[in-house]
Order: sequence, then structure tokens, then C-alpha cells
Amino acid sequence: MAQQQGSLSLGREAWSTWPRYEAAVLGFPNYWYPVLWSRQLKKKPVGITLMGQPVMFFRSGGKAYALRDRCPHRGIPLHHGEQHFPGTLSCAYHGWTYDLESGTLVASITDGPDSPICGKVRVQTFPVEERLGLLWVYMGQGTPPPVEDDIPAELLEKPVTVCGRISERKGNWRLAAENGFDQGHAKYLHRNTPFVFFRKMPVWDRSHVVPIEDGKWIARVTDEVHFDTDFPGLGRFPTRKQWWKRRGGAPRGGSPLRLPGMLRVAYPEWSHYEWYVPLDEGHHRYLQIAVKFSQGLKGWLFRLKYWTNLRWIFHGLFNDQDALMVEDMDSPPERLYRPDVSIIAWRKLCEHPRGTEGVLTEPITESDLPAIAEPVS
Repeated sequence: MAQQQGSLSLGREAWSTWPRYEAAVLGFPNYWYPVLWSRQLKKKPVGITLMGQPVMFFRSGGKAYALRDRCPHRGIPLHHGEQHFPGTLSCAYHGWTYDLESGTLVASITDGPDSPICGKVRVQTFPVEERLGLLWVYMGQGTPPPVEDDIPAELLEKPVTVCGRISERKGNWRLAAENGFDQGHAKYLHRNTPFVFFRKMPVWDRSHVVPIEDGKWIARVTDEVHFDTDFPGLGRFPTRKQWWKRRGGAPRGGSPLRLPGMLRVAYPEWSHYEWYVPLDEGHHRYLQIAVKFSQGLKGWLFRLKYWTNLRWIFHGLFNDQDALMVEDMDSPPERLYRPDVSIIAWRKLCEHPRGTEGVLTEPITESDLPAIAEPVS
């Protein structure tokens, strides 16, 4: 039995191979994360757990604020509170009232106007910005970089029409990010979904991964691709001819991925972006954004296409297939195979987050994969 267990361990990886990746169970704090549509934040506070911390979002005087969602008095979530005075929010329990800008306690309503506790209690605040109709929050230490550093440049430099869907899903954010960049799953898991009903999907391919844009992104480069194949002793796959499917319309540019966890998929007529925002160890916030690089009539027609088609067949049926896989994934330990070169590249990228030295500079190929185990007899 001991010999068999030793054979089984060959080729299996613990995440300790990538220490910063393993430690990032709650994400990388020194980045801006998108969390809400701006239109969702109105007169009522919104509470969300982000990176393992409770955070309250509130809009006052047209500006968005974010505070730790816990009153220091008795631990009541501040998102239950309400506003009585401009620029403040009062806890629902005893009326402890906090300045939204600084988080400082400025009044204790049930202790009178001369309460000695005022000015001696402070709730942690987080920087918030609004871009592309989204709220972005920074939960790192020190002065944050410009929010533009964490938004793909083309979204800020070109006219855009933005649509999308935000949902909360089970599974750690790292598994969701790996699923997004995974080389092999789309060809098989998604092969019969309505989104690709008329498109012939490859059966298998060979790729390597390269850093692009000064190492900020990684992208797959396809070396060979096969749309049907004979498997020795089994037969041909696909097992039946799908005469209605045609090649074409596939994503362009290698579907690059970047820190802190954002994927870009460029289709011929529009682009898809998705973020994997850590909530806690077992849940993540999944933002799917569909973008048309135009406005006016073309933008309006794209919105119509999104709400009548893409939201259902792509952001719904297509990507919802991934949710079950990420939710039920039991990794590590794991057994990697050749297409997992994309996952290895992502983990290596995670070893160079903001605030650390170095960047990913070399291509990742099959030679970077751990040993593939011999069959167990």
C-alpha cells in the first residue's frame, strides 16, 4: 500500500509550490476591485463581505463611501443604519454617528450632545472610486495607486457601451480565475451550449503562455489546433458529424488574464471582461461585463442585443456551467496534464503581485509542468 501511495503522489501538486498564490486565499489587497454597479448604491447602505472583511457602502451628497461594516460599540453592522445629518451615518442600535469621510465618531445620539466618547472611536474607511458605471474599492495599505492602473486601458481611452451581470458564487476566487483561463475546459464543457451552437469547437490544441504588456497580463498562444481526432482503440471524436457547425467567430488575442484576477475575451464584434472578487474563503463575487467599443446608435443596438441574447446565452447558460465546476472543485491535491500550462502560468504570475519585486518575463511551456505520473498498476 505504501508503494502505491507513493506512486499516486507523483505528479500531484500542493499549492506550496507557489507560496504567494497559496497565501492569497482572500485575494491581493493592494489592488482596486470592482464590486457594485454605481446605480445600485442609492439611499440605503449596502453591506458586502470583501476579502474576509465586512464592508458597508453608502452614498451621501452624490459621493460613494466605504466603511468597515461594524459599529465598534456592540458590533452591529452599520448597513442597518440611517442618515440623520449630512455626511454621516448612524448605527441602528444606539445612534452612534460616524463621519463618512474619516470614520470618526462625531455624535452619540443616546448619550447627548456632550458625549465624552465622541472623537475617541473610529471606523476603518476604504478608498472608493467610480468608473465605467461601477464602484471600485481599495482595501490595501497606504496610499492607493490611481484606480486607472487596475482598469484595462482600452476601457478608459475608447468610447464604450457597458452591460453586464454581477452575481455571488460558491468557490474560492482562485479556482474561478483558473477556470476562466483554463485551456482545456471550454472545448469540452461548453461544446453543446447555445452560445456555440453554430460554431465548431476544437477537440484539443497545444499552446504556450506568454507575458504581454510589460508582464501585466499573460496570454495563450496556440501552436496547433485540431477540430476532430481519432483516439486509438476508441474511435473518432466528435462521435457524430455536426453539419450545422462552422469554424469562425472564436475569441482573439489569447484571452489574457491579469492581477488581481481579471480576464479579457475579445470576440470579433464585442469584448467580454470578468473579475473574480474574493468574498471569503469559499465564495467570490463574479462580475461579467460585455463591452461594445462604440456609443450612440451602435451602442444602443448592442444593449438590445445584450438584454435579448447575450445575457441569457453567454452570461447565463454558458458561464453558469462554470459555476458548478468551481463550486465542486476539490483542489489541491491535483493531477495536472499538458493543457494546464495555462494554470501554471497564472500561478507564476501570482508570485509577482503589486508591492513585490520582479515580474513574469519568460514564456510558460510544457516544460514548466510538474512530472506526469506513470499509471498505477
